[in-house]
Amino acid sequence: MRIARMGPIGRERAALYCDDGILRYLPESLGDVDAGFWVDGRREEAERLLNSNSLTYVVGAQERFGSPIAKPEKVICIGLNYREHALETGSPIPEEPIIFMKAPNCVVGPNDQILVPRNSHKTDWEVELGVVIGSRARYLESVEDAAGVIGGYCVSHDVSEREFQIERGGQWDKGKSCETFNPLGPWLVTPDDVPAPQALGLQLSVNGVLRQDGNTNDMIFDVPYIVWYLSQFMVLEPGDLINTGTPKGVSLGHDDVPYLRAGDIVDVRIDGLGAQRGELTQA
Repeated sequence: MRIARMGPIGRERAALYCDDGILRYLPESLGDVDAGFWVDGRREEAERLLNSNSLTYVVGAQERFGSPIAKPEKVICIGLNYREHALETGSPIPEEPIIFMKAPNCVVGPNDQILVPRNSHKTDWEVELGVVIGSRARYLESVEDAAGVIGGYCVSHDVSEREFQIERGGQWDKGKSCETFNPLGPWLVTPDDVPAPQALGLQLSVNGVLRQDGNTNDMIFDVPYIVWYLSQFMVLEPGDLINTGTPKGVSLGHDDVPYLRAGDIVDVRIDGLGAQRGELTQA
């Protein structure tokens, strides 16, 4: 099942991508794709309505895609989680997942404008597999238990300001949480439609030039391990977003690869999860 949220900023409505290739709004009575969507039966009701004749509101092509989830309580990120990316940055392979956070209010729609922060000289890109939590996870007993708490997968763009992140006190959150720094979507794809999350191709292009071309099989820590590991340190709540790391090909560490500037166009895609396109604008 592919879930989207359509409409103007602040007025998005939940929608489903039906088997006939048409997006249809879910009934407004089902509410938003928020924490409650996963725990009070709304997700199951949405699946029941998939391809139902009762979904008569067809979304027009002009409609905006919002983030496929309403503002999450937490955005948790895993750093240096691809072997080739760790090597290109000159970093050792982590022995445990490197964890940092992004501010939840930097999550925006997949095709929304991306703002280059004021005084930024090193705004960078990172295509990532996003994992959305579907049920509360606290001290999971085993890695195998992680599958039962995953609500879905999506395309996530972890935009990063490297000077803020590395050169301004070494606080990663500061370089990761600027406004609009997490375009998400277009879809949230439920696990039944993602049979092999560790075999997904990820690509990112800047102004038509391919910069990242990787596969989730290069992850150091796979998705179930990440979810299990995080649950040992924090309570994962329904609707939380986990960004699972990025493959090689970022600007950081490559003097011949320019950072992002206003006017640049970034195209991001992951196999089976859709594509997004963002234009850079000066804040």
